[in-house]
Amino acid sequence: MEDVSDPPFRILCRRYGADLVYSEFISSEGLIRDAIKSRKKLEFYPEERPFGIQIFGGDEEAMAMAAEIVEAVQPDLVDINFGCPVKKVVCKGAGAAVLKDIPLMVRLTRAVVRSTRLPVTVKTRLGWDERSINITEVAERLQDEGIKALTIHGRTRVQMYKGSADWTKIAEVKNNPRIRIPIFGNGDIDSPQKAVEYKERYGVDGIMVGRAAIGAPWIFKRIKEFVTTGNDPGDPPIQERVDTCRQHFLKSITWKGERVAVHEMRMHYSHYFRGFPEAKNLRSRLVTASTAADVLAILDEVAAAEVMAA
Repeated sequence: MEDVSDPPFRILCRRYGADLVYSEFISSEGLIRDAIKSRKKLEFYPEERPFGIQIFGGDEEAMAMAAEIVEAVQPDLVDINFGCPVKKVVCKGAGAAVLKDIPLMVRLTRAVVRSTRLPVTVKTRLGWDERSINITEVAERLQDEGIKALTIHGRTRVQMYKGSADWTKIAEVKNNPRIRIPIFGNGDIDSPQKAVEYKERYGVDGIMVGRAAIGAPWIFKRIKEFVTTGNDPGDPPIQERVDTCRQHFLKSITWKGERVAVHEMRMHYSHYFRGFPEAKNLRSRLVTASTAADVLAILDEVAAAEVMAA
């Protein structure tokens, strides 16, 4: 969720009902070297709470120092990313690469837990590949180091995001009599129906939603309403979708400036306007707009057309 899970996006997720949001993952090396981009990712709005800051790295001392820096900005928890499968992270011995060295994973976790008073959680995957699925051992050993919760993505690193997430392995961890901490499931949750079905079938304590919230932060509202009433309200009306996109864009400008906001919002448009009449043409116009004024004019045009149609 790098360049996605920033404060403007997280605020929308919280408003639509997400119970807990996390920062983009932050390099421990970047933090201790005072890299501007890494430091910027520590910032958050009070209305985002409860809020966790996620760090990654492969060096014990750097991870410990990064946790101390995180504690200073007073989030509600610090999360360790042992699951990112992206090559540029794995090549640095961080993220999912640590799944190949469980003793190192344990030492990194211990270093973070001992260096902060904040609750420490972990997100990881089933293993490096199908021949090394070791999530049960990982869960037990990290629990013994003092983590307060574990989120498991139901794929290996080799799978990346291909195929289907295997939630049976997540259930094995949850049903392990040694496990006392909350276990959260992640992977392929893209509808309220799946969220409820998977939570009940596999017995996890909660669900983490990532990619399904991109350009659709209302997924959390849909899930909660389905849990409460059994009804899925579906995506909101076009007018609300346009308004939400506009809020996201304007907050992005405030947060990171016009040039970056115009560029980074482009990844969201195909999701925000999925199913719209002339969606392909609309997306093409938005991703080629070069100024905030151009983007806002297009959004106003879409909103006005919807009012006329109504």
